[in-house]
Amino acid sequence: MSQNAIEFKGVTKTYAGQGKSGPKHALKGIDLTIPAGSIFGLLGPNGAGKSTMINILAGLVNKTSGKVGIWGFDQDVNPRQSRAAIGVMPQELNLDPFFSPRGALEVQAGLYGVPKSERRTDEILEMIGLTDKADAYARSLSGGMRRRLLLGKALVHRPHILVLDEPTAGVDIELRQMLWRNVRRLNEEDGMTIILTTHYLEEAQQMCDEIAIINHGEMVVRDTTANLLGRLDAKTLVITPEAEPSHLPTIEGVKISQRPGGKIAFDFNRSATTPGAILDAVRDAGISLRDVATEEPDLEDVFLALTHS
Repeated sequence: MSQNAIEFKGVTKTYAGQGKSGPKHALKGIDLTIPAGSIFGLLGPNGAGKSTMINILAGLVNKTSGKVGIWGFDQDVNPRQSRAAIGVMPQELNLDPFFSPRGALEVQAGLYGVPKSERRTDEILEMIGLTDKADAYARSLSGGMRRRLLLGKALVHRPHILVLDEPTAGVDIELRQMLWRNVRRLNEEDGMTIILTTHYLEEAQQMCDEIAIINHGEMVVRDTTANLLGRLDAKTLVITPEAEPSHLPTIEGVKISQRPGGKIAFDFNRSATTPGAILDAVRDAGISLRDVATEEPDLEDVFLALTHS
């Protein structure tokens, strides 16, 4: 096994057009490597190509060209081994309504050829919080419980790589926290590689070691989360004055705005000025300070800056 869990090399996917519409290029030569043992975020607007990439990894969609490696196996040369190395928790709640959670996990394990003596059905049911619902029909489960069961099904064959496709979309906070506790444990204790697609950028910012952003089927950027956040030049300095000032200083290139509670925000570019220079101007204006804070850009700012078109 190489040090990469996933390798995309020049991967394209083109869908034939119908009628007067021409072909749709869902992926345009994607090159991407995902290190083993990482929690990796795959982000992009709707229609960017994320789901196509996930479906190619899951073996549900055939790529048009390029190479895909999963845990060191060429997907074309060793389809069985590459598929066994990966577990996918899909967006869609595609469960047989007449199976119980226990039955669904047993059937899934059988499909992957896991011997009965090596199955971990009870362990997985406990991890996903469905022990008390183990023998209930899936159709009687709530939406959140069904999503938990999808996670359990993705884990029955002990995959090296777990793909979570919008795992917390539309779920409550309790379920989201349970999911991320389990994901961190799988990553830290079992060394499982986690690939996450999400619309919740705060979630990606907290969870992911590295992030790739794709747009219109092309790779826009791939970097560590920390480096992506450092790409934006914008920063905000927020002061709380001792008393309401009679006037505010004028600082070239700095946008000044009032905030609730008497706070004053100074939006500036780090390449143009410094927090120290702003504070000097504030003091020169005769404003006494009670408190000072700075605000860094978040991943949403980076995302919008990189995908705006």
